[in-house]
Amino acid sequence: MIRSTVAHVDLAALQANFKAIQEFVTSGANLKGLRHRPPRIIAVVKANAYGHGAERVALALEAAGADLLACADIEEAVVLRGAGVRAPILIFGALSVSDLDGLFEFALTPTISTPSAARAVQAAAATHHTTVGYHLKIDTGMNRLGFRHDNLRRTLPEVLASPNLRLEAIYTHFATADEPESPFFDMQRTNFEAALKTIESIADPKGPRRSGRVLIHAANSAATLRDSRVWYDMVRPGLMLYGIVPPPLASTVPLQPVMSLTSRVVAVKGVRPGEGVGYGLRFQTDKPVTTAVIPAGYADGIDLRVSGRCQVLIRGRRMPIVGAVSMDMMMVDVNGLEDVSPGDEVVIIGRQGEESWQQIDAREMAAAIGTIPYEVVCRIGSRIERVYE
Repeated sequence: MIRSTVAHVDLAALQANFKAIQEFVTSGANLKGLRHRPPRIIAVVKANAYGHGAERVALALEAAGADLLACADIEEAVVLRGAGVRAPILIFGALSVSDLDGLFEFALTPTISTPSAARAVQAAAATHHTTVGYHLKIDTGMNRLGFRHDNLRRTLPEVLASPNLRLEAIYTHFATADEPESPFFDMQRTNFEAALKTIESIADPKGPRRSGRVLIHAANSAATLRDSRVWYDMVRPGLMLYGIVPPPLASTVPLQPVMSLTSRVVAVKGVRPGEGVGYGLRFQTDKPVTTAVIPAGYADGIDLRVSGRCQVLIRGRRMPIVGAVSMDMMMVDVNGLEDVSPGDEVVIIGRQGEESWQQIDAREMAAAIGTIPYEVVCRIGSRIERVYE
């Protein structure tokens, strides 16, 4: 049995987005003569692939040619291995207090972002009598994870000398890539490139840190769109893979939305003048109103703020969400629609018709409620069935 509210995930659109991003960075690199080969792609599938379903999405991206997949933690990566993913998997998150055996059992690539993480992974690798390749994260000003860019001569020698750790890549993360007016983006880029020179100067070229050329990456979706100077050897698209351009940026890359969220009308109610709708009776009417009840609520990830701010599509028309969103249901004002009845399709995110206004996307919903599209898609609940197409 599948509940009325369903997330449809278009794997062909996902793979087309991957190819479009690949073509974008390849053509850009060739035009600008950035380096001898175009950037490789790290496909970000953390947080259940931004709500799209990590297992099926990861397999589709592996088939499309992703060089590397990226998860938030070891537990996410183990799920992918269980689904049959064989591509290399990078772990973004902190590892100091993790059960590190999974790194070795499932052939995962850790991020070393703190001295304590380096010591823990070194000890675990020695216990397993092996050498583990890692990516080194540099904090260039975001002040989250990473070795401070201006303190590397003190913190890094021990890490680089660790006999069971092999440096494969160095990366950073931008705090304001999606803020075109912020000067901090360029400041972080400058800090990162200075840090790369510092690391090169303190590293022993014959030491355990070397395994061929050390790769460099920094660009998330927004940075990939914004500045080819930060493409380096690899880019890390996340939101773009799922067909969403990080606001407020625009893009000519031909991306397709990967997920749509649909439901069905389960009841139709007549509301008389002076009556209200839902908890707190926050929507009240001075005229007769017909409402449709939709079986999707905040337990499914529908934000409470959509009421009075967002719409859904029914029979190709935009109809406003009214009353307080409850745990399992929300109400829609369907005045002006004739003969609305249980079973009618409702599009919460997606398209219902060919006109531009007959589409509601995650960016629109996010803007209406004052959040970001990442949150809109990531919050779609686990009890909603993902149907892969």
